[in-house]
Amino acid sequence: MGLRRAAIFLVAMGLSAIACSASALDYPTRPVRFVVGYPAGGATDILARLIGQRLSERLGQQFVIENKPGAGNNIATEYVANAEPDGYTVFLVNPANFINATLYSNLRFNFIRDIAPVASFTRVPNVMTVALGVPAKTVAEFIAWVKANPGQVNMASSGNGTSVHLSGEMFMAMTGAKMEHIPYKGAAPAITDLLGDRVQVIFDNMPSIVQHIHSGKLRALAVTTATRSPELPDVPALGETVPGYEASALFGMGAPKKTPPEIIAKLNQEINAVLAEPEMKKRLTELGGEPLISTPEAFGAMIAAETEKWGRVVTSAGLKID
Repeated sequence: MGLRRAAIFLVAMGLSAIACSASALDYPTRPVRFVVGYPAGGATDILARLIGQRLSERLGQQFVIENKPGAGNNIATEYVANAEPDGYTVFLVNPANFINATLYSNLRFNFIRDIAPVASFTRVPNVMTVALGVPAKTVAEFIAWVKANPGQVNMASSGNGTSVHLSGEMFMAMTGAKMEHIPYKGAAPAITDLLGDRVQVIFDNMPSIVQHIHSGKLRALAVTTATRSPELPDVPALGETVPGYEASALFGMGAPKKTPPEIIAKLNQEINAVLAEPEMKKRLTELGGEPLISTPEAFGAMIAAETEKWGRVVTSAGLKID
């Protein structure tokens, strides 16, 4: 009797594995919810819609963008962490996920534990950008100018704890050039005050500031990625002056932790195929990044490294949100 039960169990397990594999081959058979933790229209939302549209076309089911803004991206993350792990809820991984792990004291989820990495999309630089009234034309001149004018230089950001804010905090920690941090409710009002010379510098995401740089209304001193950006080829990388400095916005797709590996593998394969398309590379370059093709495991390693890096910056700056 024991042998018979064991045989039945093994057959059942085999059928279950076959069914799981078959469902992965058929996936998706209905629309997929693609959750974004920010309002429609911003750079994060634009990226999700860009990738989601091509996945919809390739896989024959709609990837429906569902915007769930609030609590610095935490509402959306918690929603996905608690969603059914069936491949029909996915998430736009973004810099707030790496920062918030240390910034917030009482999160009801652990991002690395509860969200499975699916695929990376791109890395987008921030741009160290100054008002035209700032006399410095290079990063080295700017550092010297800040040190010669203690308490007089204001650094704008799109809000406390954002990658824009923490890119500036990292700059101050690595150079000793101390500035007053002025947080705004979003990039748009911060840029308005920068254009009006009411603040002197911002380390803003490239998509929201690059038009003002191209028009000559603001001056870019450096991009924050390790290498120069094709979108601003004449602008040096900040690390050329401040060795070791690197701050970029890493984006990709995640899913609830127990999503079947066959489905994650299929999504990864499809996303990588989309990223390899010439038209997609062109669009991502216009947004300030380049395609970042990787395996789920490699993306997971990037997430861990980003979380550790931003954790050090948050701790060094003494930031905490309860």
